[in-house]
Amino acid sequence: MSTEPKTFNLPAPWPDIDSIVTEDDEPVDNIYSEKQQRLLTDSLYNSYDGPGQGRSFVAMANVGLFYEPNQPPLVPDVMVSLDVKMPGNVWDKHKRSYFVSEYGKPPEVAIEIVSDLKGKEDGTKLPDYASAGIRYYIIFDPEKQLKQGVLRVYELKGNSYVRKKKDFWLPQIKLGLTLWEGYYEDMHDTWLRWCDRDGKVVLVGHEAKEREREAKERERKAKEREKVAKEQALGQLEQERQAKQQALAKAEQERQRAEHLAAKLRALGIEPD
Repeated sequence: MSTEPKTFNLPAPWPDIDSIVTEDDEPVDNIYSEKQQRLLTDSLYNSYDGPGQGRSFVAMANVGLFYEPNQPPLVPDVMVSLDVKMPGNVWDKHKRSYFVSEYGKPPEVAIEIVSDLKGKEDGTKLPDYASAGIRYYIIFDPEKQLKQGVLRVYELKGNSYVRKKKDFWLPQIKLGLTLWEGYYEDMHDTWLRWCDRDGKVVLVGHEAKEREREAKERERKAKEREKVAKEQALGQLEQERQAKQQALAKAEQERQRAEHLAAKLRALGIEPD
């Protein structure tokens, strides 16, 4: 069986898009999930430049993914799509959600955050996301409700997913995933974070500002140390100059005293040696 993701044929435009429900306004997320979604999207828009070479991306949370006209939409908690741009007018019906026929391709990443046992994250959603052509499918289960670990990463091979065992690096988007314990906004917990190849987390807005502030503070202190070192060096040079002048003055005094003594000896008829 081929290990490459299947070739995705773009669906035709939806025949009656005005009748499609793109948002239902139902409160479906708990507080943790809401913050986790924003953490994943916020960090990308603040500290991720895409996979390089000037390539664009979009990151969305809790937005419908319409991949086939005859299929209900998927609604991943977070999805990331490369080489696309946000539409100019998101109020148009066909731009309110992620229609594969409009964006020209499926997203590369879909993330599901498990909050109960009704979501079927590791059930029917696995073949559904594979059918949608999602390269990486991630299940984050912070409370281990599915009994399969906290984090699972799947990669599309052919027409089905293969679970990545240890390496959570996603080479196509040049990002990895890691579990991070700490504060996000006003909540301390274990969070799912994007990271680089060395495991350093991709920073959210306030972290990036704090990192910039710390860098400026280090630069200020370095300049202050350089200034102090320069002043000390100048002070040392001044001390050496004064010591040299004192030595010259002392030598001149010794020379004058020797000449005065020699003159006295000559006055007494003694030729000084």
